[in-house]
Amino acid sequence: MSQQLIEGKDFYYDDKGYMVFTEAYHLQKGYCCGYGCRHCLYDYESVPEPKKSQLLQEKQSTPDKA
Repeated sequence: MSQQLIEGKDFYYDDKGYMVFTEAYHLQKGYCCGYGCRHCLYDYESVPEPKKSQLLQEKQSTPDKA
């Protein structure tokens, strides 16, 4: 992706000051980068074990914010 990122659309800063990529960003990117991103749409397919299983378990136990 060679375009400039837009805060609020492509990313936001969490309460600890970390830059968090949004679902929209990941959808546009089109693949899992393997870093264990919070809003990964690809079930962490490129994240190595055991981190992948841990992230999937956390994702299932966290209720969706509607």
